[in-house]
Amino acid sequence: MVSFLCLNPSSLFGIPNEPEDGSESDTDLFKIRTFFLFWPYLANPIYRPPNVILLMKRSFRPLISILMLVALTATLSCRIASPRRGVFTVSAELESTTVLIQPPQIQVFNSTLLKFASIDIGEAKSKLEIKQLLERDFPNQGRQRNFATSRSFSHHDAKSKNSNGLPVLLRSPKFYRYWLDFRRNLQLWARKKTFQPDIMMDLVSLVKTPIDRHNGLMSSARKYKSCAVVGNSGILLNRDYGELIDGHEIVIRLNNARTEKFEEQVGSKTSISFVNSNILHLCARREGCFCHPYGRNVPMIMYICQPVHFMDYTVCNSSHKAPLLITDPRFDVLCARIVKYYSAKRFLEETRKALGEWASTHDGSMFHYSSGMQAVMLALGICDKVSIFGFGKSTSAKHHYHTNQKSELRLHDYEAEYAFYHDLVKNPQAIPFISDRFRFPPVVIYL
Repeated sequence: MVSFLCLNPSSLFGIPNEPEDGSESDTDLFKIRTFFLFWPYLANPIYRPPNVILLMKRSFRPLISILMLVALTATLSCRIASPRRGVFTVSAELESTTVLIQPPQIQVFNSTLLKFASIDIGEAKSKLEIKQLLERDFPNQGRQRNFATSRSFSHHDAKSKNSNGLPVLLRSPKFYRYWLDFRRNLQLWARKKTFQPDIMMDLVSLVKTPIDRHNGLMSSARKYKSCAVVGNSGILLNRDYGELIDGHEIVIRLNNARTEKFEEQVGSKTSISFVNSNILHLCARREGCFCHPYGRNVPMIMYICQPVHFMDYTVCNSSHKAPLLITDPRFDVLCARIVKYYSAKRFLEETRKALGEWASTHDGSMFHYSSGMQAVMLALGICDKVSIFGFGKSTSAKHHYHTNQKSELRLHDYEAEYAFYHDLVKNPQAIPFISDRFRFPPVVIYL
């Protein structure tokens, strides 16, 4: 906090009016008022007494007149500039002395990488899949075809035969009700799937507000004070972070990773379950779509891996007591661009090959950000402080602390995501595609 003493003879000095008879006033006191300019990049405020009270006597009035003239000159020379990109540029000139504090330079991004990361090479395939789904066409959808033939929604009438002599398949009213909901949800999601750099500033209303409402809390724009995003890396078994993790206001866990028998390392508290739609697809096979390893009252947030998974969401949403939220597709697009940018940047720096060869390294249109990366992005938008646990790897550690999986999926670029996390801590201005108006919270990574 910087304190500037800007003196104005007419408004800054609290000089009482003199009695008309010229007598001495009991209130011949005046105050020098100080004004403070808040600047978040200065760590330690300097204490200034809020008021300095000086006793005035009539014999000092000539001196005060001189001081008022000096104050007028100082006031005219005080210039305060407006904020730019989160910092203030301040110039103060007093008696030919100039102090100039410049903002950090604006980050310059590689335009070729920006353009490359903006292209979704799987977009055409996704649009075709959506079109087929809306037309009730399920080619190559594998188990998803069971949705249309499930016993819960249809049965064969043995008394009626079709032209081939087979029993006629009859749909239940429940099937058509789900089908209409499925079409509406999928169409809305597909229309909103565009790039919007400001979407980070909408996450409180999109995610926190419905969760607060479910918990019986008043909706507000206030973010959570602190959030722990707990990854599933096997390196968590090397530390006892359980108590530290549970000390956060909000704990976000990934893909239903169990905590039982790992409480000392990963904690036991879960506020939000963040999953990809493949997890819900597995849960949809169970009775009542049971998908609550952390309890039925824990909200679940899910991003859509495949449009056909909206079927699982439509069926399972009605059985969820706590909110089952789907990430906004504009948020998905932003995450996809950021990760692809870091992945392509890493590819060029390490291989020195042409960008055109990047796709063959990462399964082309199947390339995708990890659940952990998007969970971290979510925390940035809804939390004042973010702590990251269980993100990283070691040759001696399992891929997941709660499974025996050792290999990584090629469709993720974990090294690129680690570079993204590093920038979050050291240089968030280096992260592309996010609006300049968004203010990154402080981030700490625990390894």
